[in-house]
Amino acid sequence: MNLPGTITLATRGSPLARAQTVLACAHLAARLPGVRCETLVVTTTGDRRMQWKLREHGGKGLFTKELEDALLEGRADIAVHSAKDLPAALPDGLAIAGFLPRGDPRDVLVRRAGCDNVIHIASGSQRRREQGAKLWPQAEWTELRGNVETRLRKIAGGQADATIMAAAGLARLGIAEYPGLSFEPISIPDMLPAAGQAAIALECRAADLPAFAPLFDAETAIAVGVERAVLAALGGGCHSAVAAYYDGATLRIRLPGGNIITAPLKTDSLENALVQLPALIEMAKRTQP
Repeated sequence: MNLPGTITLATRGSPLARAQTVLACAHLAARLPGVRCETLVVTTTGDRRMQWKLREHGGKGLFTKELEDALLEGRADIAVHSAKDLPAALPDGLAIAGFLPRGDPRDVLVRRAGCDNVIHIASGSQRRREQGAKLWPQAEWTELRGNVETRLRKIAGGQADATIMAAAGLARLGIAEYPGLSFEPISIPDMLPAAGQAAIALECRAADLPAFAPLFDAETAIAVGVERAVLAALGGGCHSAVAAYYDGATLRIRLPGGNIITAPLKTDSLENALVQLPALIEMAKRTQP
């Protein structure tokens, strides 16, 4: 593929998705002088079905399918995703072009100011619910959907005592404080992130991969590639309770039964990591209850 003078990026319409697309455009512009970016805003099933509970509908492809359709139909050249939303298997004819440098992978407890004893936590994430139940055993969990601003407003308004959000998403929206709320980062050991959390994934047609792949961040590609391989091996989806995080030296995996294993993993390439991974996955499976 000879790169066109204009690259069209497909994105969801939420403020966070648009902010991530701005970052993707800036990244491409810095590496492809003279190439212009255009944005194609697409509404996904997950955006239309805000009343759905993601843990009941599986979440597979709810925030990605329509963006991928735009690629397959030639209406866009790149689809911009939160990497944690990407299903483990991609449609035929598509590939991950790469990732922008990863942000802060931690989750953040967003607590209503003055609420010292958290009783009601609102989150639709099964991963956050299961891990959070150990951190706040007294808490009751409720559903909460909507973009970041909507969720912050609901918590500040008293719909629940707290919610849990991704640190990277808050940072990309420039939100470090909000009236009536406090923000408390949760350590990685206490709440393992979703595979790919804090990474922005760029998806393209497989035929265009050679042109786009050299433009993106190699370190993030290795880390997220390892985490997605773990997800696929354990049968977890992008909205399951399975979690995986690789920091370049240590791989942490949260198994379907809730056990967490930690193993050293040193590598300078994804290919090398994937050679080591089967033994680690087998060890993980043997520890399941």
